[in-house]
Amino acid sequence: MQHGERDLGDPDRYLTDSRFDRWREWAERDALVWSGPGTSPSGFWSVFSYEGCRQVLAPGTPFSSEYGMMIGFDAWHPDRAGGRMVVVSDGAHHARLRKVMGPFLSRGKAAELLAFVRQEAAALLESAREPGTDVAAVLAPSLPASVVCEILGVPPEDRGMMVELTNHAFAGADNTFDRMTPEEAHSEILFYCHGLIERRRVERGDDIVSVMLHDEGMDPAEVLINCDNLLIGGNETTRHAIAGLFHALSTRPGALDELRAAPDMTHLATEEVLRWTSPAMHVLRTAIQDVTVLGTRVPKGMPVVAWLPAANRDTRVFADADEFVPTRRPNKHLGFGYGPHHCLGAALARLEISAFLDVLAQRVESVALAAEPSRLRSNLVQGYRNLPIDLNWRQTTKR
Repeated sequence: MQHGERDLGDPDRYLTDSRFDRWREWAERDALVWSGPGTSPSGFWSVFSYEGCRQVLAPGTPFSSEYGMMIGFDAWHPDRAGGRMVVVSDGAHHARLRKVMGPFLSRGKAAELLAFVRQEAAALLESAREPGTDVAAVLAPSLPASVVCEILGVPPEDRGMMVELTNHAFAGADNTFDRMTPEEAHSEILFYCHGLIERRRVERGDDIVSVMLHDEGMDPAEVLINCDNLLIGGNETTRHAIAGLFHALSTRPGALDELRAAPDMTHLATEEVLRWTSPAMHVLRTAIQDVTVLGTRVPKGMPVVAWLPAANRDTRVFADADEFVPTRRPNKHLGFGYGPHHCLGAALARLEISAFLDVLAQRVESVALAAEPSRLRSNLVQGYRNLPIDLNWRQTTKR
């Protein structure tokens, strides 16, 4: 079913929770919605239902990532990193990049980092002792930054700077981050990564930069843009999932009691946090031939946007879809995408979220909002500008 709609790339559309009502209606109707030229120079189609998003993202479909994966790109306005950065490459080259980078982002690596991540999560939680602490600003950014910087070999003294740069690179439409444009932030990140690469030319380490740099199939330019991708991808979405974790717990006061009673359900709660928060708001694919999507013909070269949070609240797949249900099972959410571009860092994101759930269950009775959260002005990241919370600490917790 086809509908016309004003520009769905406009970030002002995503400042309130009213978007969930629109998404629900379109998902339930299997709507394919057209947005004319605006944030995208050629316009774009959008899908919202669980099956519609899977159709666009599934392996073997006539869609490409190489033209770009965000609103604004299409066959006539391609991403210059196409075919070189892992998130905008396809086929054999994409598989090769994943093979090179995968060991540093795998379940095995997550197991190696488990003690480090739990220690960091426990220390960070202490920073939320003050009533009304803004976890979106104070707490949530730090753990993902520490993990991805550890993998890249970024020294601890530079990590705060990298968090700030990734904020600007991904959330540049929000006036909280208007000190520089996303393009300027990307340039700063690339400049920093260039220096990191030059140091690894001289002194090889045990980090992912060293491995990429000394791989025969990757040239230095390709290493550089994939460092940029890792920094932004590893920091930006997971931090909003962690902030959203606190928001989710505030909607279900007994959730931490449930976790204490059954610690083995942490993995279920982690998946539900990922579904309920869905920080990656959209991914884009470009049709490489004429294709029919949800009954409508999409011409070759046109972009189709899959709205992942809408799919993750499709009521035909998820009962009580707007509710945070930490014991939800099954929970085959699309929070990490679907198909060959399923998020390479999924294991690390799960590790970070589960670490916070474990620490909260040990130390906190319940989580409450101190004020209504304010949303990030973005069409790409579903996240928070501010999320002030009050923690009701357990009596056995040392102060």
